[in-house]
Amino acid sequence: MSAPLAGGTGARPFGFRRVAVWTALALVAVLAALATTVVLLNLRGEAPIREDLPPPAASAAQLERGRYLAIVGNCAGCHTARGGAAYAGGRGIETPFGTLYAGNLTPDPLTGLGQWNADHFWRALHHGRSRDGRLLYPAFPYTSFTQVTREDSDALFAWLQSLPPVTQANRPHTLRFPYDTQAALAVWRALFFRPAEFVPEPGRSAEHNRGAYLVQGLGHCIACHGARNTLGATDVSRGLAGGVLPGENWYAPALDAPHEAGVAGWPLQDIVALLKTGRTAHGSVLGPMAEVVYRSTQHMSDADLQAMALYLKELPQQPVQPAPAQPPRRNESLLARGEKIYAQQCAWCHGDQGQGEPGAFPPLAGNRAINLSNPVNLVQVVRRGGYPPATEGNPRPYGMPPFGHVLSDEDIAAVLSYVRNSWGNTGAEVTLREVMQR
Repeated sequence: MSAPLAGGTGARPFGFRRVAVWTALALVAVLAALATTVVLLNLRGEAPIREDLPPPAASAAQLERGRYLAIVGNCAGCHTARGGAAYAGGRGIETPFGTLYAGNLTPDPLTGLGQWNADHFWRALHHGRSRDGRLLYPAFPYTSFTQVTREDSDALFAWLQSLPPVTQANRPHTLRFPYDTQAALAVWRALFFRPAEFVPEPGRSAEHNRGAYLVQGLGHCIACHGARNTLGATDVSRGLAGGVLPGENWYAPALDAPHEAGVAGWPLQDIVALLKTGRTAHGSVLGPMAEVVYRSTQHMSDADLQAMALYLKELPQQPVQPAPAQPPRRNESLLARGEKIYAQQCAWCHGDQGQGEPGAFPPLAGNRAINLSNPVNLVQVVRRGGYPPATEGNPRPYGMPPFGHVLSDEDIAAVLSYVRNSWGNTGAEVTLREVMQR
């Protein structure tokens, strides 16, 4: 028998195998290059850790500063479980990807920060990496804390080290795959996180820049008031443009929009009052923001509140959206049902014309919280109630009792639709689906 001719059918398998091998090698090379890029992006800017760094020898002034900074950052808000020891962790933070549990910040050597030093703590704030090198989830908002100065980081760490140690094991996170893997977190960080330092804005006053540092850094206001993408990363380019709080079903309104929560037109003292007391003649804070005022901002210095107020007042404002040329059709039967419910349940406090009662019950007529395009906050308040924080300037706050046990979902949709379409309000009608999703 004669040998097969070169290039005949007998030579094909070898040629295909060569192509397959080269394709596999090229794919491996691409994956290796991507993996190397992800690793390098996750290590950028990190300085070597000094493992032998001695414990901080903090002065009384530094400890007091650290205590104050913990209040500014509202650290206890996440790191104290209800009924638990302060700063010992254990509070669950719901996210669309599962539940994360805040860690123990007390100096316990087994379960807390007892074996950490100031370099470890700085790396956690500035780079989002734990003492053992693990990448931290951004529910711990190092994406904002990265702007905190080393001086403030050291003061905060020194104060945390002065707390009584509490032995309380950290609960493991319960995240869905692949979000529970360090590899997925590394890719997320490579895409959405870059260590940064606070840079004062040229041409602005020292007070404005102090406010910017507090809002952008320890205050981490963007964590609630920033828009997020499908992977949970805040859109820094949009700033404080508002967003739904992950896992909480509250909408944090835009701080740069006059039709939402922008304060550019407010007197400066009114902005300070809202942060200090939780209420002004313009309105009150409710929901998660009430907790922020209660735990954090009411305890801040007047100078820092003034600086934050000035920064928020000077934020560039979004343009006001023009009203639609053709108003939507009204569901008259829905509004009639809502009017009857309002007369029975709401008019006692808020008035027949939505005028409210000064100093007690907020007006509904012309209230921009009523007209927000997203009605989630209104549904939450009607169903579960809403209370401003108890503060020195508002020691006995009037609140909204829950009506979820009295009103059905259909009733809530009807009464909110009525309120949003009465007394000059221009909000869209609330659908049953919107109520049932909350």
